[in-house]
Amino acid sequence: MDTVPAISLASLSSYLPLLIAAVLGMVIGLERSLAGKTAGMRTYALVALGSCLFILVSRIIGEMFLSVTLFDPLRVAAAIVMGIGFIGTGIAAMSSVHHGGLTTAAGIWVAAGIGMATGFELYGLATAAAVLTLIVFTVFWRIERYLERVGGYKPIDEGQR
Repeated sequence: MDTVPAISLASLSSYLPLLIAAVLGMVIGLERSLAGKTAGMRTYALVALGSCLFILVSRIIGEMFLSVTLFDPLRVAAAIVMGIGFIGTGIAAMSSVHHGGLTTAAGIWVAAGIGMATGFELYGLATAAAVLTLIVFTVFWRIERYLERVGGYKPIDEGQR
């Protein structure tokens, strides 16, 4: 596709929403965990990141195919989102004994967004989302462990380790 946006310093600002979404989701998840709720920092960060990714893909693809009236690539995207929702529900339900699986389900949901972005040849967007997802899985996990040691923080969305 010739209309795929090139990655440059000017276009890097279009990736900023991914970072903002992940950080804001993390902050909300931290509060929820401190309040003793089921989903925590990483789960909320991944859901926010995935949602942002789906919207960015929709916006970019919508602009790319604006003049094509008989083609709607977003129908496929909507079906993917719904299908992954069912998979995530299954993962969470299978792990319900110890409240695990929510972060895994959220990660799979984000992975679907990464797959959609890649399928639409939005490689930079997909790469940025993948890197942020890895940060959520690793750095945020370390933050949770640190908070457990110093403040009694107890994430309950991760199940048995």
